[in-house]
Amino acid sequence: MTINCKGELLSTDTPRVMGILNHTPDSFYQGSRVTQENILVRTEQMLTQGADFIDIGGYSTRPNAPEVSEAEELQRVVPMVRFLVQHFPEMRLSVDTFRSEVARQSLEEGACLINDISAGLLDEQMLPTVAHYRVPYIAMHLVGTPQTMQQHTQYQNIITEMQYYFSERKAKALALGINDFIVDVGFGFSKTLEQNYEVLKHLDLFQQLGSPLLVGFSRKSMLYKLLGTTASEALNATTVVNTLALTKGARILRVHDVKEAKECIEIFKAIQ
Repeated sequence: MTINCKGELLSTDTPRVMGILNHTPDSFYQGSRVTQENILVRTEQMLTQGADFIDIGGYSTRPNAPEVSEAEELQRVVPMVRFLVQHFPEMRLSVDTFRSEVARQSLEEGACLINDISAGLLDEQMLPTVAHYRVPYIAMHLVGTPQTMQQHTQYQNIITEMQYYFSERKAKALALGINDFIVDVGFGFSKTLEQNYEVLKHLDLFQQLGSPLLVGFSRKSMLYKLLGTTASEALNATTVVNTLALTKGARILRVHDVKEAKECIEIFKAIQ
């Protein structure tokens, strides 16, 4: 499968890495937070280590995170997009937002991919906006909102219900002309600890959707709560689940630690 990003057909036959930048004061992993002063150094480090995409967000979606107004999110994200594009014009910059206006202004400034935790369900203008700019779109599984998602973990069959969710969202996207549809099953969102591992166990079933699979485990509570550690101690666990996900069809690893993710991919390639 390929992704058309900035006019370049990018194959996912070789798995890709997306580095995380959070221009927020409260993202769950402190190491992902950036400021105007250190964002260039952090971005250059990720690109040098081999990141294929950089994903920037201005709205923390960790459980129980406070609401961020659209005006505040725009103020956090759009100037940073402009700043990064000026300094790294060739980079593939993704914006992590569920708001169409944040997406629109970021795409106008040179972003080339939208990463939406709600798959277009929290803003009815998101899919038409992405379709207008003809950029790749990451659609994640979420029930409820970032503030209520952990109240929505009741499923008859979580795998079947998620497959239906993505089939419906992909059909809507394709009907609007979004051809590069990427699936993120949403580890840590609207799922209990046990449900996260059930989804991981059956991750290969989501290949039936015919879209590249993105996974985002990096340093999440599904890892450190299971092991009784912390986000800062969860790099080894992240590497383990990233490797498992690659064997089950994952094609994009969204991570805080690019070098270690690239090493996973190199070992995975060696055994193929």
